[in-house]
Amino acid sequence: MIEVIGVRFKKAGKIYYFDPNEVTIQKDDYVIVETVRGVEFGKVVISNKRVDEEDIVLPLKKVIRTANDKDKLSVAENQENSKEAYLVCQQKIQEHDLDMNLVDVEYTFDRNKAIFYFTADGRVDFRDLVKDLASVFKTRIELRQIGVRDEAKLLGGVGPCGRLLCCSTFLGDFEPVSIKMAKDQNLSLNPAKISGLCGRLMCCLKYENDDYETAKKQLPDLGEKVKTPFGLGKVVGLNILERIIQIEIPEKEKVIEYTLDELIEEGIIMTQATE
Repeated sequence: MIEVIGVRFKKAGKIYYFDPNEVTIQKDDYVIVETVRGVEFGKVVISNKRVDEEDIVLPLKKVIRTANDKDKLSVAENQENSKEAYLVCQQKIQEHDLDMNLVDVEYTFDRNKAIFYFTADGRVDFRDLVKDLASVFKTRIELRQIGVRDEAKLLGGVGPCGRLLCCSTFLGDFEPVSIKMAKDQNLSLNPAKISGLCGRLMCCLKYENDDYETAKKQLPDLGEKVKTPFGLGKVVGLNILERIIQIEIPEKEKVIEYTLDELIEEGIIMTQATE
């Protein structure tokens, strides 16, 4: 077992583990740590805990120290400077007539690097732009091309549901979402109704998908023939989330609703019957 803390560097960002360096650090504290990008300022979201070494990637970098008020002022100053850098970069992009859309700019805590996030339809030759930016800001410059989902995560906004975007408020990682999930949930396949602000399938399609998959295994398919106490019937309707099945009984000229529990209690055979 090894002791770790979990740190986030952005709201709804990925959680990274660090060695607390034999110091007890509370949740919601701020720390200064060394990362692959340089020295960074992050918020503790998981306080000291012990985990199996197999569950993390070793070796862990150690926490340098807990952050103080001076560090917080430096972060605020970096954020203000990032806004100025954004305007300068926008101007330089226009001067070089580059087909790219600048999304965000951030400085590392130690100001050793400025990172410019952008989207583009294809590859962009930004070598001259990097030279110009380096001469203006006198620091290392990194231009990072991101996808439309990452753009939405950075910019935020309000989704079709009327709530703030999941990706910008609490989703640490993007999970794969497929059109099959929309089909399984009997949703309209109209792209305008199942796509988020980013233009991709909505992340929330994933939330209930496991429950739908479990239900589909338990319930019969539409059109399937089943034996009931009233005779042979055919499944004509399904409410997957509530586990309700509508069965048409031709001999009785009526449709009967069953819950999954009732089907099990009454011993109705759910395998397809021969006609």
